[in-house]
Amino acid sequence: MDSRSKWKATALLTWLLTTEIAHCLPRVGNEVEATLRHTAAEPATALQTQYPPLNSESRLFIPVSHPVYQVALEKDGHSSELPFPQFDIEEFVSGLEDLLDDEDEEDEEDEEDEEGNTTIAPAPTATGLATSTNTENPHPTQVTTSAKQPEVSAPIATAGTDSQQAKPSTTVTQEPIHTSSLSPVATNHPETMHGQDIFQPVATGPVPASIQTRHDHPVQNQHANTTDPVATNKFYAGLFLGSQTNATFSQPYSLAWSKGGGTLKSWGMTVTHVQPHLLAYGPENNNIPGNPVQYYINPVGLQHLIFSAAELDQSSIMKIEQPKAFSAHAVIKRSGSSAQQITFPVVQGMGYATAVYNDLQPLIESGIFFRKVVSAGSPRSGLFKYQVYLEDDTTWLLYATPSDGNDPNFKLNSNSSMSGPMGFSGTIQVAKNPAGKSGEKFYDNSAGVYPVSGEVSGSVTGDVGNYTFSWTKAGKDVQSTPLIMFALPHHIESFDSATKGRTTDINLRTTTKGNATAVIGESWTMVEENLPIDMGFAPWSTTHGSIHELSAAAQHAIIEVAPHELQQNISGQTALNSMYYSGKALSKFATLVYTVNQLGNNVEIATDAFQKLKKAFDLFVQNKQENPLAYDAVWKGVVSTAGYNGDLNQDFGNTAYNDHHFHYGYFIQAAAIIGSLDPSWLAANKEWVNMLVRDAGNSVADDPHFPFSRSFDWYNGHSWAKGLFESFDGKDQESTSEDTMFAYAIKMWGRTIGDASMEARGNVMLSILGRSLNNYFLMQDDNVNQPSNFIANRVTGILFENKVDHTTYFGANLEFVQGIHMLPLMPHSPFTRQKEFVQQEWQAIFAESASTPASKVDGGWKGVLYANLALVDPKASWEFFAQPNFNYSWIDGGATRTWYLAFAAGLGGA
Repeated sequence: MDSRSKWKATALLTWLLTTEIAHCLPRVGNEVEATLRHTAAEPATALQTQYPPLNSESRLFIPVSHPVYQVALEKDGHSSELPFPQFDIEEFVSGLEDLLDDEDEEDEEDEEDEEGNTTIAPAPTATGLATSTNTENPHPTQVTTSAKQPEVSAPIATAGTDSQQAKPSTTVTQEPIHTSSLSPVATNHPETMHGQDIFQPVATGPVPASIQTRHDHPVQNQHANTTDPVATNKFYAGLFLGSQTNATFSQPYSLAWSKGGGTLKSWGMTVTHVQPHLLAYGPENNNIPGNPVQYYINPVGLQHLIFSAAELDQSSIMKIEQPKAFSAHAVIKRSGSSAQQITFPVVQGMGYATAVYNDLQPLIESGIFFRKVVSAGSPRSGLFKYQVYLEDDTTWLLYATPSDGNDPNFKLNSNSSMSGPMGFSGTIQVAKNPAGKSGEKFYDNSAGVYPVSGEVSGSVTGDVGNYTFSWTKAGKDVQSTPLIMFALPHHIESFDSATKGRTTDINLRTTTKGNATAVIGESWTMVEENLPIDMGFAPWSTTHGSIHELSAAAQHAIIEVAPHELQQNISGQTALNSMYYSGKALSKFATLVYTVNQLGNNVEIATDAFQKLKKAFDLFVQNKQENPLAYDAVWKGVVSTAGYNGDLNQDFGNTAYNDHHFHYGYFIQAAAIIGSLDPSWLAANKEWVNMLVRDAGNSVADDPHFPFSRSFDWYNGHSWAKGLFESFDGKDQESTSEDTMFAYAIKMWGRTIGDASMEARGNVMLSILGRSLNNYFLMQDDNVNQPSNFIANRVTGILFENKVDHTTYFGANLEFVQGIHMLPLMPHSPFTRQKEFVQQEWQAIFAESASTPASKVDGGWKGVLYANLALVDPKASWEFFAQPNFNYSWIDGGATRTWYLAFAAGLGGA
């Protein structure tokens, strides 16, 4: 049997065995789990797991413990708690039933969004070649993550980019609305922005004095070699967390340190790209029309090509240098004190995987096995090309640029290894080529250069925003050689005409976001039109904008219902041991007060609740809550101290930087409302709220206290919720609606405090989210980015970088899975949840004839579903919340019936 047939047979056997084991995992206990861990350490085949796990997490094709992620709960730091607290309904309703019975019933009206010559023969042993003594390694300039960061050194030869980045424009200041306490606020259209830079600093000082600094974070920084703030939630975290063997997903490639694992026992860096036919799918869900599969997952442990060296062994170490928003440099050293090393600039969207060698003998290995390697000459002087054919029928290109300019004469030692000269210094790059000669020409044209870092800039004029990615590049002939970078589908949709003209026919599948397209050039500009600049705190629609005036009938119903909810124990519901639950409650009461004051036109009945709300918020500003916040000096951010007791899962993993945009977004939105109603409140609270903005969504990269944009990933177009938790499937996000809530919150906080840059940034983020979510997370019938047998789920559930699972971390009920992408229902919801999507989801899952009728759902999820219904049928939503015998158990702990009535009415329900 030839090597190709052996590979295919082994692959099939591994697939069947792994899939069968994985399907059994939900039923196994510790004894079988230990057996699996032992099995994983046995010699692996080309398609098996390549890295033995260091914990109980089994690295298999199929997600363990579906549908409830017990392993994820233990290892990934996500809580199994519901996303809102269930306060005592009986206590709340007690004393109100008589009043509710006396309510007048209101009659409501209906009103209605794709050659070389010389073949290298395998040799039994490597041939010794002349050793290069050129170990010079110039230190270049690295571009910043935003225009405000000072230039720093990078350990890779480079020159500046060939294109210029737009300079920051002057901030347009917008005064906060000046009103007396609880008086109606102005509702004029916000001042038009002209070229407003969206990346001006939020603040520059240290954290408030009430926040203690701690140096004892439970997850110590052992592998990220920097004193700068580390963006904990970025794509390269697998390179510095835990075992350091988890993949980093740059898209469309993934990279992982082999660290002596797999059949090849390599110590180099693996480069992987997964073909769609290798995906594993879960069982079908017969409760959803179309019977979609419950999940899909990319295989882990595939070793297509490995950048290694003859000198690397168990003494080798890997450190991460210069971790930024779009890039990090992984450096594998021969030993801790050795100057012999390979540097891998890992940049989102990079067209090649690049290795910069310093005085080592290169080994290029493959766990998939080489079928043929062809020496294909030199595209230009000093650049040497090889065509690499693997046994999985894929074609790769390899380019070598020796520092001394001499032909490296790679030798094929076996079907899994080829070697270069001893003492090699220079770069080696690989790229997968699915586009034949056409693609090869593009790769030839850009070979020899590579990105070392990236930055984003952006501005808003009127209701049009634009943002630009620019990269600093390094390598040979850097000034005259253009970069090639991969764009995601949502980038392509919004490219300006100049950028769109530089797209190519090279398309490579990403792991969970459809096909990436190669684009030529050092920068891209994306344009977002029709920003929701007029969106405020009132209900908002795509057709009518902000609705500040409700009908008399709607106002009457609001004022009838509001007193009961205003009587709730504000302190009791907000002074909790969870930043998440506390933030939700503060947001709830702030929205309630606003609704009564502004939409119900009644200042008096909310005055007492407003004072209690400000007092409840002050508990957190004074940092006197049960689990105070602390400034973590290790990673540099503000975290809950709940996880310092040994359990990092406390409060959904906030201490380890999980979910900060979810948690802090609620506080920021509440503060925006309070400050708009009482501007005198801002002076004592602005610094504390800005601290939360800087932690989760900082706007600059030169802030010594916080990293740039911890949560929101400007390349992927959405946030990542997972922080400092090792995960072989990468980062993930569950609640897209709470992601949009953060963007909305900073938009409104910016407006309240007169920070035009923050407001504009929030608007642009909302628009990007609206585009990316509807490409990847919220799936309509015509979605082309997710597998066709998965789309009917309508929402992704949990989207990881390596898999997508239609479930949640707290259960698999359809109201949970769909609903976590709905809450909170706020003015921004109609902007990011398109009507076509909402209608298709409702008919498939929650309509009366569907498997999970909303009318039969229990508890707070029922209210969430019917508030979401207002996006397509506001009259039916209104009638649900206005019914005379309304059951308050249908309202979750983060919402009010009062706001839901106003929301439905504003969208045309009354």
